[in-house]
Amino acid sequence: MKIRVIQFVPAVIWFIIANILFFMPGQDLPSSGFLEEIYFDKWVHIGVFSGLVFLTAYPIIRTHRSTKRLLIKISILFILYGISVEFIQKYFASERSFDITDMMADTVGCFFGYLASVWLIKRLRKKAAFNT
Repeated sequence: MKIRVIQFVPAVIWFIIANILFFMPGQDLPSSGFLEEIYFDKWVHIGVFSGLVFLTAYPIIRTHRSTKRLLIKISILFILYGISVEFIQKYFASERSFDITDMMADTVGCFFGYLASVWLIKRLRKKAAFNT
């Protein structure tokens, strides 16, 4: 099966949403004592980055062209993106700051996206072996 560009549309849409969230001015972000107590911001980072890795890997997985090495490369790409987001927030975004714990949450999210991708590969291979 051939990979078509249209298969990456969900990943591109997710990436655009992530950029809107990461680069919106700080005063537009909700602030609540409750959200800060449960580290909501970190959970958002984990969710966004796991989604980025998984949605980018998904079309490749569906065509049976994925390898763990390729998934690691995708994960590293998004870890580097997360690091660059923090520096962009520090130097260019209005009322945003550099936060190393956000980078750690981004990395955890990439790891979860990687694990979900590996799980899907194993599931699809098991299903293919069962059907033959």
